[in-house]
Amino acid sequence: MRADAQRNADKLRAAAAELFRERGLQVPLKEIARRAGVSHGTLYNLFGTRETLIDEVVADRAAHRLNEVAEEALSVEDAWAGFAHYVEKLCELQAADPAVADVISGRYPGAERLMAACRHTMDAARQIVERAHEAGALRRDFTNADLVFAFAANALLARATVEAAPNAWRRQVAFLLDGLRAASVHDAPAESPPTRQEVHAALESLADTSWSGRTTR
Repeated sequence: MRADAQRNADKLRAAAAELFRERGLQVPLKEIARRAGVSHGTLYNLFGTRETLIDEVVADRAAHRLNEVAEEALSVEDAWAGFAHYVEKLCELQAADPAVADVISGRYPGAERLMAACRHTMDAARQIVERAHEAGALRRDFTNADLVFAFAANALLARATVEAAPNAWRRQVAFLLDGLRAASVHDAPAESPPTRQEVHAALESLADTSWSGRTTR
């Protein structure tokens, strides 16, 4: 790569990292190019797709932060405390870094490294949920799919209240955890929990609805 192209690529990576962290992975690519001080065409020539750019600047950072939270949760001896720690810290990450919220949604299947981080996160979450079930601390009918939906709801709330009430999500997480303790159980609705495919389809629909009318390319 020529020296000028390398400089432009570095500027685009830096601009993308800033904007993804500020606004999430759907930020228009034209805005990334504008902040980097290069043309839209230069961005496409150097990276080709949004997914390539995401993998370049987000995947490793997001994977590190998500893995760190999961490892902390699994290291807590008390299974309920570990589960609560995981939910609280991951929701906090979503509020602080919209790109992390988008990682969990699995919205960008073309970003292979990002999707690997998403799958790893879901596997870790399943371990944390199962451990809390085995300890008799978490209500038995709460599934990994329910946890994914809880994170999706938190991401929307955190994004909607970032200016007006930036800590509103904390109250909702506290209420959620209080209702999930096994000692607080009331019968859940009779419907079966959604399958992994249904969860994925719902998250895609939710993401499209949440950002309808906003240009992402």
